[in-house]
Amino acid sequence: MKNLITTVLCMVPLFIFAQNEGYNISSFHDEGMKAPNTHYIGEAWLNGVLEVEGDLNFHITKANFKANSTLDWHKHASTQVLIYVDGAGYYQEKGKDAILLKAGDVLKCEKDIEHWHSSSKESDVTYLAIYGGETPTTWTEVLTQEYYDDVAKKLSK
Repeated sequence: MKNLITTVLCMVPLFIFAQNEGYNISSFHDEGMKAPNTHYIGEAWLNGVLEVEGDLNFHITKANFKANSTLDWHKHASTQVLIYVDGAGYYQEKGKDAILLKAGDVLKCEKDIEHWHSSSKESDVTYLAIYGGETPTTWTEVLTQEYYDDVAKKLSK
């Protein structure tokens, strides 16, 4: 009986380990790493939640922006989908008016459309960015604090 209990106790960790073997698990709840402040104003954290290669070839990144933070103008070589999870933020495509997006909103930005997105002036924002391809983001123009402040004033009315 003693040998049976010892054998079972030795085998349990192997079964537990075997259940997770071969799975690549990440957490949406991880804050991620603080982004280097090169193409945005304010504070941002990025968590590369999932990267799928092959037939689908897409990435999911969770972004957390503190209030009063914004990305510069940029575009992507593939369609990008933004899913707003928490808070509120601004979004604008070149040649169009800026809009306010909030938790629960989902937005599709077609490939090669120059745009920017951010937190709002008063609210942090968390969103998931889903995008494809291997081509990195193309940064096109600096978005100034003055421009951002002007958008914030217009959207707060």
